[in-house]
Amino acid sequence: MLKTEVIDDGQKRDRRGRVNWPKARREELVAEYEGSGLSQAAFARRAGVRYPTFVHWVQQARRKPVGMSGSGRQPVVPRFAEVCIGADKTVSLTGPEMSVTLPGGLVARGSDAAGLATLVRALLSGS
Repeated sequence: MLKTEVIDDGQKRDRRGRVNWPKARREELVAEYEGSGLSQAAFARRAGVRYPTFVHWVQQARRKPVGMSGSGRQPVVPRFAEVCIGADKTVSLTGPEMSVTLPGGLVARGSDAAGLATLVRALLSGS
């Protein structure tokens, strides 16, 4: 006799059995991926998402017009933070240039490691 067991993982599914991921969760996963350093395939596997589905989510996020909110209806107001590096600091313009790519694709470049680190910390803290 064949025994059948139904396992419910608690995720909502459509009639075809596909998982319905809430938009907020999809956006969270894409944001986590951007800062993870993993490949899309590795991240999708770790998150329990089918790879083609995850690739589609990332493509959608990258196509979103810059300066628009998630709904695409209201413009996002840019926030700026003033970053002051003490006047006693000297910056060598002859040193090798470094670059740091932040989550979301922002690239900070400079030749002063301490100044660049200060800038990155300020940008990541949002202040």
